[in-house]
Amino acid sequence: MEEGRIAGYFRNKSLLITGSTGFLGKILVEKILRVQPDVKRIYLPVRAADAASAKQRVETEVIGKELFGVLREKHGKGFQSFIEEKIVPLAGDIVYENFGVEGAQLTEMTQELNVIVNGAATTNFYERYDVALDVNVMGVKHMCQLAKKCPNLEVILHVSTAFVAGERQGVVEERAFKNGETLREGRRVDVEAELRLAREYKKQIAGDHNERKAMKDLGLARAREFGWPNTYVFTKALGEMTLGQLRGDIPVVIVRPSIITSILKDPLPGWIEGTRTIDAFLIGYAKQNLPCFLADLDLTMDVIPGDMVVNAMMAAAAAAAPASETVYHATSSLRNPATYAVLYRTGLRYFEEHPRVGKDGRPVGARKIHFFTTVAAFHLYMVLKYRLPLELLHLVNLLCCGLFSRLYADLSRKYKFVMHLVDLYSPFALYKGCFDDGNMEKLRLGMAAEDSVAFSFDLKSIDWDDYFATVHIPGVMKHVLK
Repeated sequence: MEEGRIAGYFRNKSLLITGSTGFLGKILVEKILRVQPDVKRIYLPVRAADAASAKQRVETEVIGKELFGVLREKHGKGFQSFIEEKIVPLAGDIVYENFGVEGAQLTEMTQELNVIVNGAATTNFYERYDVALDVNVMGVKHMCQLAKKCPNLEVILHVSTAFVAGERQGVVEERAFKNGETLREGRRVDVEAELRLAREYKKQIAGDHNERKAMKDLGLARAREFGWPNTYVFTKALGEMTLGQLRGDIPVVIVRPSIITSILKDPLPGWIEGTRTIDAFLIGYAKQNLPCFLADLDLTMDVIPGDMVVNAMMAAAAAAAPASETVYHATSSLRNPATYAVLYRTGLRYFEEHPRVGKDGRPVGARKIHFFTTVAAFHLYMVLKYRLPLELLHLVNLLCCGLFSRLYADLSRKYKFVMHLVDLYSPFALYKGCFDDGNMEKLRLGMAAEDSVAFSFDLKSIDWDDYFATVHIPGVMKHVLK
């Protein structure tokens, strides 16, 4: 087939991709190598002690994955030499200037680079504030500094998240954050001040046995001070602001995916790594330890398959206009919304047709789950079902001179953990916003015919019932719940 414009764009190009050991990063690396074997070079910085360790990590955590099977088969005996020619593992980290790359290697890389893809992030909702700022904000700052040393750089592609919108309702626009903008009316945020605050607070509590929790609590408090529900989306928003301030006239593409799910088509349908927000429900259900769940079955769960996100990323990079900054929502809620009811009914059907086997070797029948549509209702249930019995156990423990202290402490800890998870995840489980995708649709409609097939991200083409029943749920059971 004739080479399309998107694949053609990456011919003889040198790229640097951060976050290549992550789910999306692997899909991107594989796709580029498969559709454009004449890509010049792909630099992959990974956390490692030295070059040999970096190479080993890339071979084990990226190239060695089942995802690369089609590519491996295509090249046969020449696969390893092809990879060694195209892939350059680097012992580096975005938390350092120049990503920790030095000397001749830095000079060669900066002279070559045409595209920088920043897919590295810490996605923990309750991350230490200093760690989240180091990766999601300082990482962006270091990327911009590195980009300005690259005379042949054509575009920065930054992966963010649609949920930088926080708990906004209605239609969320595809636009960049203004510097200092917050989600709380009348408030502004100073990125540099937040960086200083985290550094100073860390010094104050250094050596304290509660340091880790204190830094986590600080991140959550600062996020909520400015209207964001958690540390992850807050620091990603700060990262976008930093990029806007420091990019200069370098063309920038910001891709904001919603919940990324398993691969729909290429190269391995159903392939997935890690546990997405919605997959916690599937795994809990499969293990039969999920009697209830916080979700409104009538609400939209904004999801998009991982291969479609990567297709959109590559199309957006190839279409970047000089000196521009364009935001793309890689989302489904506007054009092809899928409700939580779709996931629930396809899950029920899947487990009825493919029952899990219990410890006794017998099939475990599918059972229905009770859903709570409000946080208040869930809290009431937890108080009546668990909190009151816990208090009774506490009283008995006092009367029995601490006989049940260990049991009480263990159950109390588990109760607090569940309530904390609900506090963190409820803004997403009960999210009522909808993401505008006008820029994404314009990009799709402008694609050549051959590109619209090889790089499809047409969300309307997906039958969600079929996708979850035959692709995603089997993929989660195979690749996550092994």
